[in-house]
Amino acid sequence: MTSHADPKLLDLPWSTPLEEWDRSHLAALPRGISRHIVRFVKVGRRIIAAKEIRDDIAAREYDMLRNLGRIGLPCVVPYGVVSGRQSVDGEPLDGILLTEHLQFSLPYRALFSQRLQPDTVLRLLDALAVLLARLHLAGFWWGDVSLSNTLFRRDAGAFAAYLVDAETGQLFPSLSNGQREHDLDIARVNIAGELMDLAAGGAIPDDADPIEISDRIVSRYRRLWTELTGLERFERGDRWRLEERVRTLNQLGFDIDEFEISTDVDGATIQIQPKVVDAGHHRRRLLRLTGLDVHENQARRLLNDLDAFRAGEGRGDEPEELGAHDWMLRVYEPVVRNIPEELSAKLEAAQIFHEVLEHRWYLSERTGHDVTTQWAFADYLTHVLPAKPDEKSVVGVDTVEMPVIAMFPPDEN
Repeated sequence: MTSHADPKLLDLPWSTPLEEWDRSHLAALPRGISRHIVRFVKVGRRIIAAKEIRDDIAAREYDMLRNLGRIGLPCVVPYGVVSGRQSVDGEPLDGILLTEHLQFSLPYRALFSQRLQPDTVLRLLDALAVLLARLHLAGFWWGDVSLSNTLFRRDAGAFAAYLVDAETGQLFPSLSNGQREHDLDIARVNIAGELMDLAAGGAIPDDADPIEISDRIVSRYRRLWTELTGLERFERGDRWRLEERVRTLNQLGFDIDEFEISTDVDGATIQIQPKVVDAGHHRRRLLRLTGLDVHENQARRLLNDLDAFRAGEGRGDEPEELGAHDWMLRVYEPVVRNIPEELSAKLEAAQIFHEVLEHRWYLSERTGHDVTTQWAFADYLTHVLPAKPDEKSVVGVDTVEMPVIAMFPPDEN
């Protein structure tokens, strides 16, 4: 059974147990630990991961991976199942599940063997927390959460975890709290054990506590789950509360890849989909969408506003380039074009816009309702920008926390 009928599959020695295959058929790639025999196999120009398991289990996992892929969850792509195998002596052999090799990915052991910096280790664990939250949101109970069953990949700036083993998993319409807690208990025990094994081999610092680290994944997951599933209702004029929600996730260390707002007659509910991203991701995305080449923190703030603009306009289903074009015309350019010449040397244009957005959020929080960008800009020009030194004196300063010394604008949008 395969969704990719490659004739080169027929050249492989299916009548031989997988662990006895000749090296000429295999690809030398780093493998994680598995309770089954796993090998990377060359099929023409493809690299396929082959796992030897019972026919029925292989077929079930193949179907599960296909279902997870259909609903857009990060997992390896199933390639096929080889069943009904027999040795040359006619003895029955286990089946083989074939999955496509996830390019640019590495198992955790290959990563930890590089003696990672502590902050990189924590980001890896955060990526696993994000993966588990995404799976649970979709109703998938993993049943064997572990570092061994996960691949990690940097791709186009993203730092993400992918499910590589769905053998024990089950897909439900939704998960109960008890099912999620069961998965978390499994994660805590498995990950602590894996980290103890790494510590014994000298792959993590001596002062690293495997139990404390495994508990961190659970605590990060809990905080993330609360932020993701806590549906918040707000009036159409309260966009600042959406910004506050995004800020909270940013403070937890999670950058937002996308979010959507579903409206009804009474208000709206927020659903946010996180992705752990590395430096440069936002800058590249903003450059692609708008042509603006700015610093990473500026880009993240501008993209948050762009995405909120698209969501507020109900344009989440159209190509994001169209929404970005309108955002430039209606939001960004009206600000930067109207910076008075005598103040233009204070800061670069993108930094001024970034600070205007910060100012707008603070004013909205103070007033308890949305303040328009234009109102915030006018107040910023009056009370904040004139007090700034010229840009050449403050290049590189990140105004994450900018004091608001402003009068309240009128109660209107």
